[in-house]
Formats: sequence, structure tokens, C-alpha cells
Amino acid sequence: MSKRSLENIKEFVSSKEVKSLSSIEELDEKELEHLKSLGLDEELPREGRFLQVDGKAILCRKEVEGVEILPIKQALEKYDWLKDYYWKLLSPRRDELNRIVHQELDDGYFVRVLPGYKLVYPIQACLYIHTERLAQKVHNIVIVEEDAELNLITSCAVSPHVSSAFHLGVSEYYIKKGGKLTFTMLHAWTSNTIVRPRTGVLVEEGGLFVSTYVSLFPVKSIKTSPVCRLVGEGARASFATIIINHPDSVIDVGGEVYLEAPNTRTELISRTVVYGGENIAKGKIVAKAPQVKGHLECQGLMLGSQGLMRAIPELDSYYPDVELTHEAAVGKIAREEVEYLMARGLSEDEATSLIVKGFLSVKIEGIPPSLQKEIDKTLELANMGF
Repeated sequence: MSKRSLENIKEFVSSKEVKSLSSIEELDEKELEHLKSLGLDEELPREGRFLQVDGKAILCRKEVEGVEILPIKQALEKYDWLKDYYWKLLSPRRDELNRIVHQELDDGYFVRVLPGYKLVYPIQACLYIHTERLAQKVHNIVIVEEDAELNLITSCAVSPHVSSAFHLGVSEYYIKKGGKLTFTMLHAWTSNTIVRPRTGVLVEEGGLFVSTYVSLFPVKSIKTSPVCRLVGEGARASFATIIINHPDSVIDVGGEVYLEAPNTRTELISRTVVYGGENIAKGKIVAKAPQVKGHLECQGLMLGSQGLMRAIPELDSYYPDVELTHEAAVGKIAREEVEYLMARGLSEDEATSLIVKGFLSVKIEGIPPSLQKEIDKTLELANMGF
């Protein structure tokens, strides 16, 4: 962590210094529409909902049995056993930002799906910043018990009335034997928001973790690199990252997967459109067991000459009988593709926009149609500037 990052967070106010909202009705119509566009919509089928505004959870509701949803502070008070999961995949001593979350925690969500329970519809969570120049510090824990299934959509966003904020998010995901977690993260920040997510994932025997990370709106800086350990035989993990890099944005998004048991598999797929700012796309796969497979794929599309794109793939193996592959490419839109669409009645801007949307439309195995619709809708809502 840079000294400047620490200085930046010290410039922001704590949630304890501002007046907390007590209900969702206190948000104005523009804010409610913003949340609705990110999936917090009562008309959409959901198994549960969680909304934290600044440092306080103002909505926490489950619709079915077999799942628990609580603010993390309340869950830690209720369950003594939760200390065996809290800060176990990540360390509060890693750096100063982790220490700040540990010592000055606002709140976060705790979601647990009981053994054998398979949720039909997603759970929707939202971490929302309502106050100007606020530093939001959250810690989330998700536990998918044996043979259970969960679809979790998390939206992280700021109010349309907020121009500057700092978000620190620590998340720990546990997928037990035969469990499945489909996780979709939708980011909607502003051009002066700093974001520092920290994520740890543990997948046991036969478990599956499917992650899709989407950031399409302007942001000042994002830096994150989830660490996933596949510790049980046959465990799998899939990561997809979809990013638009705007002018003056610095986005450094990576991912590390450690294949620690035989017959584990992973794929990391990145799609980035850069028309300004700096983008770093990193991926790392480490084979720490025999008979494992991993694939890295990073593709960047450059629009204009004002941005910088770096693709950094890394493959490490401690065994000879593994299959690790990677491919990385950075390029621009082919003129003949634009002209082909223009010849069929589209304007140049419409043709370029259509090509970019097609480039960003990553289809990942394991994402239900309902979640794919959420991603497609976010692509349509984003003001891409094309």
C-alpha cells in the first residue's frame, strides 16, 4: 500500500461522524432509482436483500428458510463460532488499510446457506455511500455449506449526489464440500472515488466458485487482487472481469488462484476497454498439486491514444503433470468491422458502441440467465462515452 493511499483515507470522514439513515425511505427518488438500476428492486425475485448505507445496515431481510442474512457485527455477537471464519482467509496485519478495517469496522454482511439448501433466486446485497467524502469500511463473510447453492449479487455504489468517497471492503467466501457460489459484483462509483477491495476464497472438495466482476463507470482508483485457494479434490473456480477504463482512472485488477488438490481447475478471463487512464490486468495461477488445469485469458481493446493497458499473466507450477495456459492480447477496433456495420445503416458511433458491447459480453459457465441479464442491463445503463 502506498503512503498516498493512507494519506487519502485520512482525508475522508468516518461514518461515525455523520448522521446515519434509519430506513430506505429516507433516500430520495433519484437515489432509489439508482439502487433499482443496480438490482435492489422489489419487483425482481430475490431470496433475500441487504442494504448498508454508509456505516449502517438499514435493510436486512430473508424470504426463505435455509439461509441466514445478518449484519456482520450482529452475526459476530450471535455466533461465537464465527470467529473461526473472521479474518482467517485474510490478515488484518497485511497492511495499514486492513488494520483500519479491523479496528474501525462500520459493518458488512453475513450470509450463510444451510447444508443441502439450493436457493432458486439470488440474494441481493448493496454497499452504498450516501455521504460526501465518507470512508466506508466493511467486512463480509459468506458461507455456503455442504451441497448448498447460492447466487449472490453485490452492488457497490455511491449516491448520485456524492462526488468523492473511499470504499474499503474485506470479503471472505467459504464454499464447503459440494457447494456452489455464483457471485456477481457490480461497481458504480464516481470519478473521484477510491476503492480497495480485499477478497479471500476457500473452496473444498467438489465445490464451485463462479465470480463475475463488472466496473463500467468512472472511478478514480481501484486496486484489488482476490486470492482463491482450491483445497479439495475436484474443486473449481472461474473468474471473469469486465471493465471500462475511463480517462484519469487507474484500475489495477488481478486475481490469484492456488490449485492445492488433484483435479482442481480454474479459469481467469479479463475483458477491458480503455479509452483513457491506466489499466493493469493481472492474473496468476499456481499449481501446487498434480493433475490440475488452469487457463488465463486477458484481452484489452484500446480506443484512442490517451490510455495505457498492461496485461500481466503469470503461471507457476510445482509439478510436471499439469496443464496451465494463457493468452493475452491488446488491440484496437478493426476499421473494416465499423465500416461493415455502417454499411447496414448504423452510424459510426452506433457501430463502435455495438462492437464494444459485444467485446465486453463474456459468457461464463455457471452464471444463471437472471444474473446474465443483470450484467447486460448494467452494460446498457453505463454511459460509455462512445
